[in-house]
Amino acid sequence: MKRKSNFPRLVKWIFLTGIAFLIFMTIMRFIFYYHFAPLNSSFSNYLKPFLLGLNFDERIVCGLIIFPFVVGNLHLSYTNKKRLTVGSIIEVFFTVLIMVLLLFFMKKGHATPATLTGTGILFALILVWLFVTKNCNPFENSFSRKVFKTYFFIITVALVFLYAIDFENYDYLHERLNASLINYLGDAKISLNMVWETYPVFELTFLILIVVTVLFWLISRWYNKAEKTVYAGKPAIRIIMGFAFALLLGFGTFGRFNQFPLRWSDAFTFDDNFKANLSLNPIQSFLSTLEFKNSTYDLKKVKEYYPMMTQYLNVPNPDSVHLNYKRIHEAAPLASKPNVVVVICESFSAYKSSMWGNPLNTTPYFDQMCNNGIFFDRCFTPAYGTARGVWAVVTGIPDVEFPNTASRNPAYVDEHSIIDDYKGYQKFYFIGGSSSWANIRGLLTNNIDSLHLYEQENYPVKPIDVWGISDKNLFLQANKVLKQQKAPFFAVIQTADNHRPYTIPEEDRKTFPLENYPSDTLKKYGFESNAELNAFRYTDFSYKTFIETAKKEPYFKNTIFVFVGDHGIRGDAGDMFPKAWEDDGLTTQHVPLLFYAPDLLSPQRINRTCSQLDLVPSVSALAHISFTNTTLGRNLFDTTQTNNVRFKNLAFLFDPMVKQIGIVTDQYVYVNNLSTGKIDFRSSANNIPLPPSPEIIADKKALAELSDAYYQTAKYMLLNNKKQQTNK
Repeated sequence: MKRKSNFPRLVKWIFLTGIAFLIFMTIMRFIFYYHFAPLNSSFSNYLKPFLLGLNFDERIVCGLIIFPFVVGNLHLSYTNKKRLTVGSIIEVFFTVLIMVLLLFFMKKGHATPATLTGTGILFALILVWLFVTKNCNPFENSFSRKVFKTYFFIITVALVFLYAIDFENYDYLHERLNASLINYLGDAKISLNMVWETYPVFELTFLILIVVTVLFWLISRWYNKAEKTVYAGKPAIRIIMGFAFALLLGFGTFGRFNQFPLRWSDAFTFDDNFKANLSLNPIQSFLSTLEFKNSTYDLKKVKEYYPMMTQYLNVPNPDSVHLNYKRIHEAAPLASKPNVVVVICESFSAYKSSMWGNPLNTTPYFDQMCNNGIFFDRCFTPAYGTARGVWAVVTGIPDVEFPNTASRNPAYVDEHSIIDDYKGYQKFYFIGGSSSWANIRGLLTNNIDSLHLYEQENYPVKPIDVWGISDKNLFLQANKVLKQQKAPFFAVIQTADNHRPYTIPEEDRKTFPLENYPSDTLKKYGFESNAELNAFRYTDFSYKTFIETAKKEPYFKNTIFVFVGDHGIRGDAGDMFPKAWEDDGLTTQHVPLLFYAPDLLSPQRINRTCSQLDLVPSVSALAHISFTNTTLGRNLFDTTQTNNVRFKNLAFLFDPMVKQIGIVTDQYVYVNNLSTGKIDFRSSANNIPLPPSPEIIADKKALAELSDAYYQTAKYMLLNNKKQQTNK
């Protein structure tokens, strides 16, 4: 006999299911806090982030359960003549009307055709389900019960799996789950191998299975308990309770009493990066970042900023109609053309290295090289990510595509690169693994003529992990090829070992002893683990092996070596840099830039702010190469090009995670979050607050315009920097 209940069964079960999901999310937030909290942190200081996080969680939970609750209340009644009752006709009418309105607002919200089509098909299936079963309530129809349990099982698996990914993603990148992870699906084999070699897959899988089992068991148990009850109240009260519960879920999905719903960007109102990340719900972060897709440009804005950009880029023949950015560099040829070797260094964070005084002294050999070369100590990458870094170096354009990188966009395949202006040069690109990753092969082979591309299968050396052969062996194999060249060459070597799984080859363990430090020491100086520290040290070991080997070859004395980080890693730079490095994410983009040629260049340490974009124009000028520049990179050794501009030395910044643009100069850093409108403007030279003087206010306004000018121009150039246009 069924027990009587004052609550409808569907209301009770859906409510308890939501509570189960909320408990799971809260537990995961506590785990996140205790694992990632800064040293000596107090829980009392993180109460507000926890409460905001609970608000985020509640919004996601309401979004997950409101749909099945509304659908579960759909049912049809018929008269004796087998016709729909008036009440059922009204119900069907409003159901279809709501579906149409949802599709309309989704379209107004710029939903993609695929999303609209998929949602339309889902709505059609619900209507078919309703008319076939005549009752979508899982307590009153066996088919509906199977649909509901299947839905909640899928949701449970997805939640637990995405939280596991979020945890590991933050452990690696210090960023919550976001849509940029979709990029890795394009390189599924490499991505899966990296996951297999880096993470405890079996342990994670086992934990996921346990949590899914417990969570779904709880949901099923509450269903069975509710199923054994019967509603004993009045029908009118049941209807009122259903409407009240639906309204409560609707409000919960909105998140707050405000004109606008609760958004993930509200987390960044905290003046603390960890507090913001602690409060975020990874599901909301992931879904929110899906909307940041930019594959076009605003021609009106591009033309508006054109005069400013031509002044900063020193364009000799401005043409606002055809938007000419062409600068031709004529160089007197040398009797012996210098070779150029560009080394793109994986995750070469400035604050983790020796050149700025990190006490762990991770890169002593590179530090020595910097003392004997032209070293720019204020170089910034336009964006975070290896694919974006390679794009910036090769093309001279910031990769402002989102969420996919520019290298994955077929519309960007035809790009002019200054590398093509190295006439009479052999061109090489060496990578330890596969260039299929991120479609880098397409970028390189389509945009660099007669390129000799060397990949994992081209070396007589066994790979050590998913990224291919070790960096040391990559350098040695590249040296074997380069020393055989009779003609001058331009070569790029892309490293990878300073990347998870942080593999140190067994063959190098005797000559490269590992170091171990306590965890508090590691974190104090920018490292998460001894594995990361030793991988960083191993890069320095590899640079030393390469340079000391190359010094024995004839080509060395006539070669300009250029080393630059592909990007940095977010983290606490401590007292090594101003607070802006952490607060505005500069640690993810601050990298060393070194031009090294002991027989050709006089040593110099330069404190001028510059960009990764400037690498190829600058080394081309040093090598006396005549070239045509059509992008945003500048020749750092041309002292005349910035005489008539407000900020002589600068770098453009783009953070796709939060859709943020900015400019860093010798004096300032300005960043603008395009999603939230939050702006930060502070000194990049020290921690002294900027006074609100007329000059400072004017500089802030100028940087706001300049950051948008660079952003809009970069979007334009991605689609308009065609190879054939350089010949016009």
